[in-house]
Amino acid sequence: MAEERRSHPWMANSAPGVMEAMLAEIGAGSVRELFAQIPADHFRTAPLDLPPALPSELDQRRELMARLSRNTDCTRALSFLGAGCWQHHVPAVVDEIVTRTEFVTNVWGSPQSDMGRMQVWWEYQSQLGALLEMEVVQMPVYSWGCAAGHAIRMAARLTGRRKVLVPRLICPERLAVIRTYCGPEEMAEHISVVELAHDPDTGLVDIADLKAKLDRDVAAVYLECPSYLGLIETGAPEIARLARAAGAETIAGVDPIALGVLAPPGAWGADIAVGPTQTLGVHMLGGGGTGGYLASRDEERYVRQFNGFLVSITETDRPGEYGFALAAAHQNSYALRERANDWTGNSVYLWTAANAAYMALLGPQGFRELGELILARSHEAARRLAAIPGVRLRWPAGFFREFVVDFTGTGRTVAQIHDGLRARGIFGGKDLSAELPELGQSALYCVTEIHTPQDIARLGRAIEEVLG
Repeated sequence: MAEERRSHPWMANSAPGVMEAMLAEIGAGSVRELFAQIPADHFRTAPLDLPPALPSELDQRRELMARLSRNTDCTRALSFLGAGCWQHHVPAVVDEIVTRTEFVTNVWGSPQSDMGRMQVWWEYQSQLGALLEMEVVQMPVYSWGCAAGHAIRMAARLTGRRKVLVPRLICPERLAVIRTYCGPEEMAEHISVVELAHDPDTGLVDIADLKAKLDRDVAAVYLECPSYLGLIETGAPEIARLARAAGAETIAGVDPIALGVLAPPGAWGADIAVGPTQTLGVHMLGGGGTGGYLASRDEERYVRQFNGFLVSITETDRPGEYGFALAAAHQNSYALRERANDWTGNSVYLWTAANAAYMALLGPQGFRELGELILARSHEAARRLAAIPGVRLRWPAGFFREFVVDFTGTGRTVAQIHDGLRARGIFGGKDLSAELPELGQSALYCVTEIHTPQDIARLGRAIEEVLG
């Protein structure tokens, strides 16, 4: 008996005859013809074990909730994961502001009709600029990696050079995005990505290797402080000086949450700064942009190279009244399309309302207190774990929030230890053993202001129990 085909209420194209009509319109005999270029061995051969179509909204909700309930999130488990998406406290007032209808529904509109939105954008840019000690801040792009990619392309346009130096110890996901922005070798605009060695004793950029690779083809040197592994790059001013002497730009990857206790990139010689905005009042999320900022000094040569939106403030003809407007908007791909400096790409403009509210709530004193608390808690956790037999810290000094824990001496793999931790309601740090095999059985642990001394003690006891 032939299977009955019927329309599914949640899929507009599922009505009988729709697929055949679409295939006829494009002159294809079957759906498989559309994918003829894909090798046969790339197709799945075993059928998917899916439940029958659920015509009832009630049945569908029950099915989805049952599947979702199998997950454990970071509110039910004690999490020490970071490495690109961090669990920081988001004040309730930030959520209240960012979910107001005038922000949530106002995706776009004319500058004349959206003064409130434009002011929020300006507040975001001005506050972040003050943190970075850089006067020009663009509206955020999709992620830290996207911001770094745009900055490298900016440096290549400024210098006319086609090479960038990046640390060996960099987030592999971020490096993959950077390589994508730098293009394949076959393209005329290809930018070569050259990795810099690290000092094995400190984990920091090897200055001797930098000097050897810093030739006249280098458009920019990219460094991070704190680094992917949480290390504070104490050689940053020297790196910036060497880059400038060679005619290259210095691009600093900086998480602004650390700037209450660390010197801002504008103070130690960076030309362009990039980094995440998720740490400024945005919850952990997956499946969407977490936000990446792009900033520079207030020099025309930099301003003329931005590819996104800059917001300016000006007085009006009424004393005490101000207006907000887009500056240099003609440079982006909305205006010039393929002739723009770069493509503007996906954005996370809604998060600027959260970022602006968060920064305003903390203020300078709040950022300092938060940074000091994160330093204290993360170093407390590092000392607690280092006291466990067989466990050692890879680089015990000079880190912020994240640190590398080496379990090689325990005779257990990171995976084995983390299986035991999950059984105890704890997410251990990110397993580094595959991406950085030279570090042995190591993991990147993250400790923020949300972790109490009791949480840290619980982690230590749990690891001791797992190790037996």
